[in-house]
Amino acid sequence: MSTTAVAQPQSQGERPAWRLVIHGGAGVIERGRLTPEKEREIRAALDHALATGSAVLERGGSALDAVEAAVRELEDDPNFNAGRGAVFTHDATIEHDASIMDGRDRRAGAVTGTSNTRHPVSLARRVMEGSPHVFLRGLGADQFSREQGLEQVPNEWFHTPERRRQLDEFLSRPSAESFDIDLKYGTVGAVAVDREGHVAAATSTGGLTGKRWGRIGDSPIIGAGTYADDRACAVSATGAGEFFIREGVAHEICARLRFTEDSAQQAADTVIREMHALGGTGGVIVVTPRGDGIYSFNTPGMYRGQASPAGRSVAIYGDEEGQDTVSAARGGERG
Repeated sequence: MSTTAVAQPQSQGERPAWRLVIHGGAGVIERGRLTPEKEREIRAALDHALATGSAVLERGGSALDAVEAAVRELEDDPNFNAGRGAVFTHDATIEHDASIMDGRDRRAGAVTGTSNTRHPVSLARRVMEGSPHVFLRGLGADQFSREQGLEQVPNEWFHTPERRRQLDEFLSRPSAESFDIDLKYGTVGAVAVDREGHVAAATSTGGLTGKRWGRIGDSPIIGAGTYADDRACAVSATGAGEFFIREGVAHEICARLRFTEDSAQQAADTVIREMHALGGTGGVIVVTPRGDGIYSFNTPGMYRGQASPAGRSVAIYGDEEGQDTVSAARGGERG
């Protein structure tokens, strides 16, 4: 397997008015593993999230609003491991992690182990904007969510038959302990740059199937799974969280952009290679204040897509550059 698979070139020429890049997880996503119907469903879900976030940016909204809007749509779609359709813990419950970061001033908010908030990404944003803290966990995060008036649902609302089947299969293996050995990471995320040149990032996940002992991955950890800095870029990650934490992947990419001559693609590729050398797999999405939007991953595939005034495109497999869903030539968004 190549240590870095890149499926979309950087933007060229004049800086776009805005850009949005999303992911829906990386892993063993190969041709033939998805039915044609499921593939169409996933592509449509990615495109819908792009359309929702793009609408914010097209009308002059902030990158922060756009990434939250896009991730909320992915949280509601059971095809992804976030919100409704998140994976089960070893104890057959669902616990969510999420984070969000504003590149303008590097404010950030994060939550882990929440049980009843319909949109964990919105709770992370409320932590950032409505509390003096950055990171809340478990019962405390749930209490804060209720006090803030965010939409609450029973934990069962997040359950889906397919995720229950995956847990049962996982628990039936003799090796079932603390990790999903199938290496499927359905974490969702979004990064954006708005018309003012500000960047933002957001990430949301249910973690790993069968996770135990209150395990926390990289998604809610600022600097590992999420980072945004107007001086460099915005990053959202998906993959084997323990390795992304050890490498500090999201911050490391931004630091390379600040302190080296690397392009966004070079910085992301380098850090993914370093993370892979530790034994990790997964990928990242990145945007810069200049309007570059790139992916870098070392898995067979990553659910992904991006949008700009030129149009929208989505992709799944490592050998495709993106399937156009709307183009300016066909009457799509215009800057």
